[in-house]
Amino acid sequence: MAAQFVKPFRKSQAMKNDRNDAEAIATAARQGNMRFVPVKSEGQQARLSWHRIREGYKAEALAISNRLRGLLAEFGVAIAQGDGALNRALGDTAIRCYLPAMLNDALAHLHDHWRQIQARLAECDRRIASHAKADTRSLRAQQILGVGPLTADAIIATVGNGQDFRHGRQMAAWLGLTPAQHSSGGKHRMGAISCRGDRYLRTLLIQGARSSLQRAKAVIPQKATPEQRWIMGLSSRLPFGKVLVAIANKHARQLWAMLARDEDYDPDAWRRHPMAQWQQAGVMSV
Repeated sequence: MAAQFVKPFRKSQAMKNDRNDAEAIATAARQGNMRFVPVKSEGQQARLSWHRIREGYKAEALAISNRLRGLLAEFGVAIAQGDGALNRALGDTAIRCYLPAMLNDALAHLHDHWRQIQARLAECDRRIASHAKADTRSLRAQQILGVGPLTADAIIATVGNGQDFRHGRQMAAWLGLTPAQHSSGGKHRMGAISCRGDRYLRTLLIQGARSSLQRAKAVIPQKATPEQRWIMGLSSRLPFGKVLVAIANKHARQLWAMLARDEDYDPDAWRRHPMAQWQQAGVMSV
């Protein structure tokens, strides 16, 4: 159970100890509407370990690159954005001749360490891609435009077959892609997205939504899919950030349907929805 669901059952909010916590857990577990955290298998934990290691390498590589830029800036050498520009500057003999010899030795050691981290980061990408390629569910998830091997492998390693959620809306809410509610007295007040749940998956889905938006803007209207036309409609009337969240929310629901029902991506699945059939029947009758 999530700690936020157990906390209200603790008798004394000011007195937190093992006895009160155990009693609160036992009381919360007996509630009929309590939601429990799904237990991951060893295979899922092992696959997620590669993602955690990759995130660590990515943060370390960024820190080293910023350290290199800062050291060069102290001696008046400004580097353009991007790893390519930094690599070219570190290999430029004219810049090295301008810098003190003691600093060049330090930069060489730091540059070697940076390249080692980047090589390990690339190895993590290759291992994650191989895991996604060997899993049928990951290959099925990649049928959605904006979901690549990294996102697909992380989804499978985290939620499995999606059976722990009753529907796609619940999975989207678990990922923090739904607005937080502040409703009272029959008045509904919807705020910003809750940002609860798995931050890593939410970030991957929003980055994938950015790719989907770029592809929708690049395709001509005659060749656009129904989803791309829907994305363009959102983009014409909503801010950029809200469009990305809406696309990520839709992708989360689609992923749940594909995993829970064990089916491939169908761009025309919306036509089988009762509301769509009712609208089509109304148009035909008119």
